[in-house]
Amino acid sequence: MHAIPKDRRALWRVVEKRGRDGLAWVYRAQSTTPPKDEIEFAEALTPPLPAEEKWVLVLSSFVGCPVKCAFCDAGLKPGRKLTADEILAQADILVLGRYPSRLVPVRKFKVQLARVGEPMLNSEALDALCGLPLRYDAPGLLPCVSTMAPCGSENLFEELLDLRSRVYAGREFQLQFSIHSTDEEFRHRLFGVPAWTLDEIARYGNRFHRPGTRKVTLNFALVEHSPLDPDVLSKIFSADHFAVKLTPLNPTQSGLRTGLRSAIDPNDPRPAEALAHQLRSLGFETIVSIGDPEENRFGSNCGQMLVSALTTSP
Repeated sequence: MHAIPKDRRALWRVVEKRGRDGLAWVYRAQSTTPPKDEIEFAEALTPPLPAEEKWVLVLSSFVGCPVKCAFCDAGLKPGRKLTADEILAQADILVLGRYPSRLVPVRKFKVQLARVGEPMLNSEALDALCGLPLRYDAPGLLPCVSTMAPCGSENLFEELLDLRSRVYAGREFQLQFSIHSTDEEFRHRLFGVPAWTLDEIARYGNRFHRPGTRKVTLNFALVEHSPLDPDVLSKIFSADHFAVKLTPLNPTQSGLRTGLRSAIDPNDPRPAEALAHQLRSLGFETIVSIGDPEENRFGSNCGQMLVSALTTSP
């Protein structure tokens, strides 16, 4: 179904592009058929690595987002599920712009469902993941799903397990849970819909991870006063199956409106590194991921470009 179709770039028309070469580009695109929906997607590098070493595509699975997290601008627009072709057409715009033959000679070609929309609320997102290995000749392909694990998506998570074994057998697959706190009540206040408990995430992650492969990532975009207790984390999650990523809470209109501030200062990572040291002492592989501040200026955060277009349009 999604093998090597005719050129699908016609599904979207890029209407705005922000960023710079060597760092990242964010794209705003409009559908070429009514109702002229708008989405955004991005591509990024990881300086100082060149594009031939690592190239990341970040795709949307919704128009808008039904989750409406307190810190994310993606939920400011109503949500509509994108089809698998609409998701893959975003990748085509980026891939065919660099590699018209669909041969992607990149050592780590990461395609991440993490831009706008919760992918585990859209079964078409899994269809898109099935289509990726057929669509591109990419030995370095690394699919990635980033999710807050919404309640009610249990069947899709079971399908993801099957997809991982059936389509990506013997290949890497990255799964990232955005959990942000070890306090369940605090997590409930951040998310706009009910989410799995940490215990439920731990049980699923233990099933998903395969020995010798990339560990399941626990992502903490740390909000000021958000509890992250290393002892609680180590009691629930096994360091054999899970790694930890600490990131700042990036500036968004939603975050400003709800009064949320980052607990990590991008200009002073020392407190975050001290926390990372605690987590490493408990056996967790831990990274502190702080992006280039320039990315915030051209709207690299989910929904930021679309909201900017809405507020500046006549």
